[in-house]
Amino acid sequence: MSSYQDKVVWITGASSGIGEALAHEFARQGARLVLSARRADVLEKVRASCARPESHLVLPLDMTDTEALPVHVNTVLERCGHIDVLINNAGISQRSLVKDTALAVDRRIMEVDFFGPVALTKAVLPHMLARRQGRIAAVSSVVGLVATPYRSAYAAAKHAIAGFCDALRAEVHDDGIGVSVIYPGFVRTNVSLSALTADGSVHGVVDAQQETAMPADVFARKAVAALARGEDRIIIAGKEKLAVYLGRLSPALLARVIRKVSVT
Repeated sequence: MSSYQDKVVWITGASSGIGEALAHEFARQGARLVLSARRADVLEKVRASCARPESHLVLPLDMTDTEALPVHVNTVLERCGHIDVLINNAGISQRSLVKDTALAVDRRIMEVDFFGPVALTKAVLPHMLARRQGRIAAVSSVVGLVATPYRSAYAAAKHAIAGFCDALRAEVHDDGIGVSVIYPGFVRTNVSLSALTADGSVHGVVDAQQETAMPADVFARKAVAALARGEDRIIIAGKEKLAVYLGRLSPALLARVIRKVSVT
């Protein structure tokens, strides 16, 4: 039997991409899902495409409306009884140079990619502490380890959520709660389509790196397996993973490589 059989798994950003792929994989392993994103109609399609669709809850939310998140937590607890796993996956990427990017765009990315997950984690945490069990996971990025051009605010947010989770992990180590950070490399999704440009408009282009990247379902299988093993730091990437190791061995060499590499 899967370790996720009948476990309640809450996934944000579940309407597409990595979130949708994680939903399918957790459902395949018998989990009861809470699917969250902004659009209820798209979430309903994801729910219907998952195994045992009648077992899953669609819960639309806006990650920037942090005051409403405790209310959403109460809804999940009323409907599902408890929360076993929280996957903070919702996020927005970026495609713009620092010199061109409006501060409002930086703030928007930080609100969705950092402050929203932090607020939801804080709202879920008392419940997990009371039960002395659960796992909180955040989807960061390889860019949360190795920052690249055109993604300054995105890299900052992904570094920040990883740092938050690392601190939280130490704090709750003796309370029965696991904390994981997942660092995807390039995954074949539409994340670049909705990435924000310098003025806040959407990029609207599927980057060449995305077109040939790891399929989302392959990523999801690897991620869910790593979470089941209780891994804290989960890097799932192709050749871009080498940049992480290069940064440890020679930061100066990595800096030269990053200046020249194509990241779109």
